[in-house]
Amino acid sequence: MAKTTAKKKKTIATKHQVIWAPGMPFGKLNYILLLLGIIVLAIGYILLSGGGSEDPAIYSDAIFGTRRLTVAPITLLVGIIIGLISILIKVKPSETDKP
Repeated sequence: MAKTTAKKKKTIATKHQVIWAPGMPFGKLNYILLLLGIIVLAIGYILLSGGGSEDPAIYSDAIFGTRRLTVAPITLLVGIIIGLISILIKVKPSETDKP
């Protein structure tokens, strides 16, 4: 009788190792896309920063550059869209993920 319980414990342990995050609402692809969206957002905010002068009494046209008025907002918009896609996408579980 001790032999049958040892075999059952062994098979149960191997079944739990195959399943990746059972019951989780997001899959691995969702988390990768979400991380990519956060990285793109960080790049957009870095592009948006800067442009001031050292002396506040001196006017600088650097705040009206193409990078801050066009490239940075487009980058931020792409980051937000990637984040939304990562939340809305539904990945079908593969055969190895099924219990």
